[in-house]
Amino acid sequence: MLYSRIEGEGKPLIIIHGFLGMSDNWKSLGSLYAAEGFQVHMLDLRNHGRSFHSEDFNYTVMANDLLEYCQHHNLININIIGHSMGGKVAMLFATTHTDLVEKLIVADIGPKYYPPHHQEILAGLNAIDFSTKPDRAQVEEILYPFIPDFGTRQFLMKNLYWVEPGQLAFRFNLPVFNAKIETIGEVLPEGNTFAKPTMFIRGGNSRYIVEGDLPEIKIHFPNFELATIPNVGHWLHAENPKLFFEETIKFLK
Repeated sequence: MLYSRIEGEGKPLIIIHGFLGMSDNWKSLGSLYAAEGFQVHMLDLRNHGRSFHSEDFNYTVMANDLLEYCQHHNLININIIGHSMGGKVAMLFATTHTDLVEKLIVADIGPKYYPPHHQEILAGLNAIDFSTKPDRAQVEEILYPFIPDFGTRQFLMKNLYWVEPGQLAFRFNLPVFNAKIETIGEVLPEGNTFAKPTMFIRGGNSRYIVEGDLPEIKIHFPNFELATIPNVGHWLHAENPKLFFEETIKFLK
């Protein structure tokens, strides 16, 4: 069963993080949604955060994990927010289990194929040898040449934890990500559609959703609207949480 943080009472709202993320990334926004009358389920996908590790890693198994989670918690008429890879999981789930989903929000990702583009990040993560027992400062030092952006480094370092005193490790399953990186960018299958209200929300500085993608989005999600948050990149919910919340709560309400 997937690990989750559950907050609030009311209509179920499931939040799914992106690649190398976890439920903790959504803690502050989750509280805001809970205050608006939602029971918020912030999930850790398989091989991420506190959820189980598995050699199987693709969108079909991740969407199935979500189905099992909903069945376990008796969740119906759910709303879903998915960011990046989590948005791909949300799209597949909503188009496969339409009866369970009421509204869908997809943050800064489209249904199209994306070629692998996390090579530098993975190279940085693989450069860390935890057998030498580095501390947090040393881990950041190793990551810096690969990932000069401070925000991205901090995002990744949230995954560090103490296995035992003096021994750090990452919570995510790096060997599986190395082997299965191709799966992250997979296209939503042809013929998968979700006709209920859908919001795509993108960062104004991000290139993940461009104008040329809109016809394909319309084929899969005929009842979609598009919102853009100006002056932010791919991590739009972290860079401008206030505007992200305002746009999404308006749609959910």
